[in-house]
Amino acid sequence: MKNSWFSQIGAAPEDSEDIRSQKRLLVSGSFMFIAAGVLWGIAYLALGEPVAAAIPLSYSFVSLLSFLLFVLARRYRSYRSSQLVLILLLPFLLQLALGGYANASSVVFWSFICPLGALLFAEPRQAPRWLFAYLFLLALSGLLQPFLRVSNNLRWELSIAFYVLNLGAVSSISFVLLSRFIKQKNEALRLLRLERERSESLPLNVLPKEVAERLKEGNQVIADYYDSASILFADLVGFTPLTAELTPREMVEVLNEVYSRFDSLVEELGVEKIRTIGDNYMVAAGLPRPRKDHAQALASLAMAMNAYLASRPAVGGRRLSFRIGINSGAVIAGVIGVRKFHYDVWGDSVNIASRMESQGTPGKIQVARGTYELIKEEFLCEPQGWIEVKGKGSMEIWFLEGVK
Repeated sequence: MKNSWFSQIGAAPEDSEDIRSQKRLLVSGSFMFIAAGVLWGIAYLALGEPVAAAIPLSYSFVSLLSFLLFVLARRYRSYRSSQLVLILLLPFLLQLALGGYANASSVVFWSFICPLGALLFAEPRQAPRWLFAYLFLLALSGLLQPFLRVSNNLRWELSIAFYVLNLGAVSSISFVLLSRFIKQKNEALRLLRLERERSESLPLNVLPKEVAERLKEGNQVIADYYDSASILFADLVGFTPLTAELTPREMVEVLNEVYSRFDSLVEELGVEKIRTIGDNYMVAAGLPRPRKDHAQALASLAMAMNAYLASRPAVGGRRLSFRIGINSGAVIAGVIGVRKFHYDVWGDSVNIASRMESQGTPGKIQVARGTYELIKEEFLCEPQGWIEVKGKGSMEIWFLEGVK
């Protein structure tokens, strides 16, 4: 319906979705009223009421002219106003021509579509004015009743039939218009919900769920201290030569494949990916959800990463190898940025974890004492002596070899 020619009648590029819906609904309603006017006019003409027949036929003709002007000029307000005025006045005039409420089978009830249409096609604040106009015409019809003709050419059984037709047609058209209106609104709400879900899911792609919820609640500054957490850094060895050997597309495909697998492992183990910068991959455990086994979780992750790398085929004639470093200790975590949020961690423990990676050995998992003390009972760690760590001096290190 949205992409059909019918839905594009009178459409303008600047129209909002609400205006487009109103136009579609009004156009479809207008054609129903035009058809009803023709039928009623023919019926009154056949029953010997030419004046009464001229009114609905005139309505259909003027309404059709109004529609054609709308198609050509695209003046929606003028079209809408003309349709509301026509459906308000013509049934009232028809009732006067036939001799009042009883003789006309309450044909003025058609005018009720005017305030209903104002609710559907115009701004809600305008609808009460049209309702008052409709009620005024109802009252005026009653006041004029004594001055109208006493009878017409419609026998009593035909008057009853027109009662049924008038009430049934108005009720049916009102029901159709309301059902279409509700359907369009429901579709708009469904699309709005989808858009909202997409917008709410975006922060979850870059922020932990707990942190995203706090941002949604209005927390402007998020900064948390964790007295015990673990940090892992992994870096692809020989990345620069590899970029020279592979095409850009091949390089991106390799990184995407590797880091997608790493992401899956991160999710399986319930730890938190912090970021990917180039060929560097950073993960944390114990934040923003504190857990006692944060060091063990990252140790398991590191071994799973190495196992995956060992199982995949070579790239450009060489096997992919990562340096992996882990450290544990106190850290600060928080969100930085205003438009492009970024969850990050800081502290001496983070710096040491970075040094464990940058000064590590390809294919090995190098851990500092902070992590070793937490995992030594469950994991096999081979001592590697002491190394000079930039900014920290001499530090003892271990290679994580496996599970005891």
